Amino acid sequence: MTTETVHTELDRGAEQIAAQVVRWRHHLHRHPELSNREVNTAQLIADHLTSLGLDEVRTGIAGHGVVGVLRGGRPGGRVIALRADTDALPVPDRCGEEFASDVVDEDYPGGPFPVSHACGHDGHTAMLLGAATVLAGMRGELPGTVLFVFQPAEEGPPVTEEGGARLMLAENALDDPAPTMVFGMHVAPYPKGWVGYRVGNQYGASCVVRTVISGRQVHASTPWMGVDPMPAAGAVLTGIGQLYRRTNAFDPIAVTMGHVEDVGRFNIIGESVTLWGTVRCAVEDTMEEVRRQFAALAEHTARAYGCTATTEFLQDVPPVHNREEWVEAALPAFRRVVGDARVVETPGGLGYDDVSEFVRRYGGLYVLLGAQDAELAADGTPLPAPGGRGVVANHNPRFYLDDDTLVTGVRLHLHAAVDHLAGRLVPAAG
Repeated sequence: MTTETVHTELDRGAEQIAAQVVRWRHHLHRHPELSNREVNTAQLIADHLTSLGLDEVRTGIAGHGVVGVLRGGRPGGRVIALRADTDALPVPDRCGEEFASDVVDEDYPGGPFPVSHACGHDGHTAMLLGAATVLAGMRGELPGTVLFVFQPAEEGPPVTEEGGARLMLAENALDDPAPTMVFGMHVAPYPKGWVGYRVGNQYGASCVVRTVISGRQVHASTPWMGVDPMPAAGAVLTGIGQLYRRTNAFDPIAVTMGHVEDVGRFNIIGESVTLWGTVRCAVEDTMEEVRRQFAALAEHTARAYGCTATTEFLQDVPPVHNREEWVEAALPAFRRVVGDARVVETPGGLGYDDVSEFVRRYGGLYVLLGAQDAELAADGTPLPAPGGRGVVANHNPRFYLDDDTLVTGVRLHLHAAVDHLAGRLVPAAG
């Protein structure tokens, strides 16, 4: 086939599978599973990949990860890994759709939790299943190998467990054959069908922080006979605001405590209070200093209240870094899929995604796919489109994903894969 014919076949295949991609997405949305618990999601993925007659379907990777291997029928040494994350969030589902989730995980550590796909991973998984279907149907034209990487625990496993991209790498899940490029995307509250990219850090570096502030338990009626850790915890939370004044304002950071956990009840001054949160840095080199400052803040503030504090930093995730040469190589494919005007550069953000582990190891890039009723202001800020459903951030219970955008994501996977294998989507020096 000519290059133009191949691209036409890809788009035709994407349109033919589009309705099934929507059905997969609705099923996954109705049946979400939390990080390291993606049992049924993994089974659905493995069953479909097996039905496609792939060369290999590897299961049980890093818990419930799945990797499908498709070796093309034409000679070629390049290998592209297309990646989707599969886990959901402990967030109630208020998206308003008839396929909304009513799942509650009674047994998850720290739960019970309502569970929903409030970050769009149901869409990511469905789009990659669609791409696998189309590519398997034209394997004879592929000059190389495609890995379909379905990764669990992107949102972070329970802190007592391992999981996610780092564990997949530790288990050598992508080493045979090793990718020459990794590609993935994340749906975002951005205009439907637009592609957002960034040269440099698309997302920041991140880690989980756990600080335990300890006092001395006593009856609530006699606080002077014990040491109350609650005021110390409150002071630490307030003091976090000063960390921003001690960091270069041109290197953004975010230190956020998302969960406060105590041991006791309303009429007991408890023994300890635990603060759970994240530290995020736009510049990876800033992370060590911010962590040092936070640990010192917690320790010295607790001491001022007669308490002690211990801080741990867990689950380090490096930034998602897109090298310029990869972006430049990919822009023609993006523009072919969505049009020149819909491919735009975006500012960086302090979200995280452990796809960074794959991109850092093998090269490649990660982009945003707009999936909401939005339009861009003059400065590039997404605003609600008139008459639409609004702009709703990921991790919000009302987060939604436009079904019509899914076929665009399938096409992006397909064009990136075929262009890389054919030697068109490679760095200039590659």
